[in-house]
Amino acid sequence: MNARRTAALILAAAALMALNAGAYAENAPDIAAGGAALIEQHTGAVICAKEAHKKLPMASTTKIMTALIVIENCSLGDTVKVSPKAYGVEGSSMYLNAGEEVSVEDMLYGLMLLSGNDAAVALAIHTAGSVEAFAALMNARAEEIGAHNTNFVTPNGLHDPEHYTTAYDLALIAAEAMKNPDFRKIVGSTYHKTTTGSVIRYMKNKNKILWQYEGGCGVKTGFTKAAGRCLVFAAERDGMTLIGAVLSCPDMFNVAKAMLDYGFASFRTEKIISAGQSITRIRVSGGTKTALAAEAKDDIIIPVRIGESADIRTEVETRSGMNAPVEKGEDVGSVRVLMDGKLVGETRLLAAEDSLSLKFGQYLRKLLSGWAA
Repeated sequence: MNARRTAALILAAAALMALNAGAYAENAPDIAAGGAALIEQHTGAVICAKEAHKKLPMASTTKIMTALIVIENCSLGDTVKVSPKAYGVEGSSMYLNAGEEVSVEDMLYGLMLLSGNDAAVALAIHTAGSVEAFAALMNARAEEIGAHNTNFVTPNGLHDPEHYTTAYDLALIAAEAMKNPDFRKIVGSTYHKTTTGSVIRYMKNKNKILWQYEGGCGVKTGFTKAAGRCLVFAAERDGMTLIGAVLSCPDMFNVAKAMLDYGFASFRTEKIISAGQSITRIRVSGGTKTALAAEAKDDIIIPVRIGESADIRTEVETRSGMNAPVEKGEDVGSVRVLMDGKLVGETRLLAAEDSLSLKFGQYLRKLLSGWAA
């Protein structure tokens, strides 16, 4: 059983707003796209949206998930031997040769900067043995992330009627991928020169957000006739990273800039809980200490709308019936932050100190001392 308590969190001079897109959609920019979503990276809070949950094809923005799966399952220094199945794949290409040996890292740059459809297939086969097995990994990871309206068939986004996502799902996937430093470095690079393979390849990133928007840091363009122009984009200012996706969007770069402008002009980040902050105390039986401080494992930082207020509360959940020994750093519960009743952040609670088991003599003396009192 868990013990739970809820307490109001008082924020001095903090002007906050609920993270509910519907509450302020009338102030958002016009979005000429089949689907669009802008979220804050760490909480997934929606800043603005249009048809965010409509299932649509996503072209080469698929490669965000492809890169994430490869990075999570391979070493960047691994060598990929290009399968004949990857040679000559239609569409945008890294122009790999069958049998050529290229590092995973160089191939990832070719995947994300040149949008190489051949690189996607080569990496998929290297990672999972086949395109079909790799797609299964992509779909399983999408479920873990919470992208429940997404289905991958290919690693490159070439059109298939069963290959689709939503703007919201795609933004969630990108937000997860951008937490990985290797991924973030690759998609934030404007140029790359390969050091492996049979030829030297010079690459330039197709994502204009990196050049044209202050704080632009990713992530991927895409186009097919069926999907239209697609863009997943990211920018960071003053410690806040916003990530967005637009699908079937003819003027994708300008729409993305307008969405980002709106987000940065309307929101800021607020640290609600700091890592190491003492949140509550827990009771321990049979130990050298009967009560221990419980500290937050990580920061909880949320986006808040400038100039409006909201109800911010913390919800603390701790283990009950704890017996010694309890070691410093042991997981003893969780703390969650809710804004207007919506969960916007959560972290684990860790014991701030040890409570060792009492030896029999210590326990007896403690018991007798209590009786004497």
